Amino acid sequence: MVPRDPAQPHRVASSLELFFDLVFVVAVSATAGQLHHALSHGEFAHGIISFSMLFFAIWWAWMNFTWFATSFDTDDWLYRVTTIVQMGGVLVLAAGVQQAFEGDFTLPVIGYIVMRFAMIFQWLRATRSAGDPVRKATIRYAIGIGFAQVLWILFLLIPEGPLQLVAFVAFAIVEVLVPVFAELRQQTPWHAHHITERYSLFTLIVLGESLLASANAIIGALGDADHGEAGSIAPLILMAVLALVVTAALWWIYFWPPHHRAITTFGRSLRYGYTHYFIFAAAAAFSAGVEVEIDLITHESHISQIQASLTVSIPIALFLLGIWFVAIRENADRVVNAVVPLGALIVLVDAFIPLSVVITASVMVLIVVVLVLRPPVQRS
Repeated sequence: MVPRDPAQPHRVASSLELFFDLVFVVAVSATAGQLHHALSHGEFAHGIISFSMLFFAIWWAWMNFTWFATSFDTDDWLYRVTTIVQMGGVLVLAAGVQQAFEGDFTLPVIGYIVMRFAMIFQWLRATRSAGDPVRKATIRYAIGIGFAQVLWILFLLIPEGPLQLVAFVAFAIVEVLVPVFAELRQQTPWHAHHITERYSLFTLIVLGESLLASANAIIGALGDADHGEAGSIAPLILMAVLALVVTAALWWIYFWPPHHRAITTFGRSLRYGYTHYFIFAAAAAFSAGVEVEIDLITHESHISQIQASLTVSIPIALFLLGIWFVAIRENADRVVNAVVPLGALIVLVDAFIPLSVVITASVMVLIVVVLVLRPPVQRS
């Protein structure tokens, strides 16, 4: 398990990495689905907090595996088996999502620890042949991750309430500091094109949740038509079309900048990776917002129109600001750097205006038009 060549030509995601990502579809879908139910019933604070906690576990386990794989992917039988064990942990986490939204985090924590202990094994295996000075980083990773898992075991002993939330934030900070502790003096090698491709693939997964919500809208419309409720078909189909337009715009905007330029140093790679928590979470939350809007149309939710609109506009604005900050900003001219943040602000504000989803879709299309007319700035 020697370090991979960071300059290897034509490095792409392996079939194992793609298989690994498929399991996260289940976890993301389950978490976004529970967020949808919480928001639709007006449980905003509880839903957002529970979603943020669970999505942290999903994102962090995925990201740690991804960065390890870009450095040490051997694709031998032991590496594959260890990866499949991590996939099992993801499924355990997904199985406990509903209980976690009800306050019981036992299954998600168990699933998370399974994933992380498999990751410790991977790092310990890498220490045998990584070579100095990379070996020191692999050892620090194993120690840091192991210490964090002790904290998560203790987390299960904390009763539900404010103290549990404080403990979660503290333990999560410990987790995100592990790469800083491990790689501050000596970094493991990473392949810029490979790692950014991996982030792009996960972005497609979470955006796919929004397309699923759009499909559900059409299915719901057809189901209502079969039961003689034709009056609700038009707004549902309109919502599905607008959701598709916005999702396509988010995809277009995300893939506009050359992402590999954003991780040229260790500090920039940390910024890129950590900012993607908000980008991924926003994309997943957007799909929940689409479902909330559908519930409002079909009278299954009794929250206000402004509240429903905010469940869509806030994730979109967060996604736009996140990708602008981490990848677009340094590769764009003044016009693009003004249009994208301004567009995020307009999307956020238009939640308080009638037909907000129509305005949001229009703003997203205008941003895409600007990006088409003004390609990324060439850097030497």
